[in-house]
Amino acid sequence: MFTTRLVSGIVLVMLAAFLLICGGTFLFSASLAISLIGLFELYRVMKIEKRMPGLIGYLAVLAYYWMIWADREHMTAFLAIVSLMLLMSVYVVTFPNFGTEQITVAFFGIFYVGLMFSYLYQVRTMPDGKYLVWLIVLSSWGCDTCAYCTGMLLGKHKLAPQLSPKKTIEGAVGGVVGAAVLGFLYGAYFAHSMTDVVRPGVISAAACAIAAVISQIGDLAASAIKRNHDVKDYGHLIPGHGGILDRFDSMIFTAPAIYYAVLFLGLR
Repeated sequence: MFTTRLVSGIVLVMLAAFLLICGGTFLFSASLAISLIGLFELYRVMKIEKRMPGLIGYLAVLAYYWMIWADREHMTAFLAIVSLMLLMSVYVVTFPNFGTEQITVAFFGIFYVGLMFSYLYQVRTMPDGKYLVWLIVLSSWGCDTCAYCTGMLLGKHKLAPQLSPKKTIEGAVGGVVGAAVLGFLYGAYFAHSMTDVVRPGVISAAACAIAAVISQIGDLAASAIKRNHDVKDYGHLIPGHGGILDRFDSMIFTAPAIYYAVLFLGLR
């Protein structure tokens, strides 16, 4: 299991690096594919992955990505309203085929997986995006690594024992501090290249710290959904790591966090 997890992890990192460096159509297509697969995994938990509410969710995510590509994100509210109307119509017309929770999760998934993960691509398209997009990785995977190491060395107080018994408050703090330090070092190193960001080192550190806090919430939120429905893993697509949502649960939260942190704090 360890070897399988290690090999698939290395392949995953290499693929992620290739996509983040290339950006453009490659990253856009990969983000769309990951969003749709992740949405399928979430809908499978609710047993709507091949039913009408699920189909509406997939179409809504496709429509949203088209809006990003066509620079029409201002239509997001319209998309949300139409999606909700269609889902409620299915709920009423087919009653009692679907429960309230199934319809609610169908709508929730559009934003939780589709919209939020799209910010991986949207950060890449920002000014200095080819540098800023790596803050998503630093605040997500960097936070995980630092939190694990700190928790192993210093962890005494449980963070959320019902959701993740091994996570500790000390580990969570270490993850945030570690992500901030990594962000600062990264921003300071590329300070002369990041011409559109004010004080790159400080802004990168602040953005990573904010995103690291939110990434841990995202990780626990994904665990909570699985616990509520007695699911161990969302899928088996990535050997040794589970499904898309198992591997990218924290990144779903860090991508929009980095986007808005940099947008409000650091762009000239």
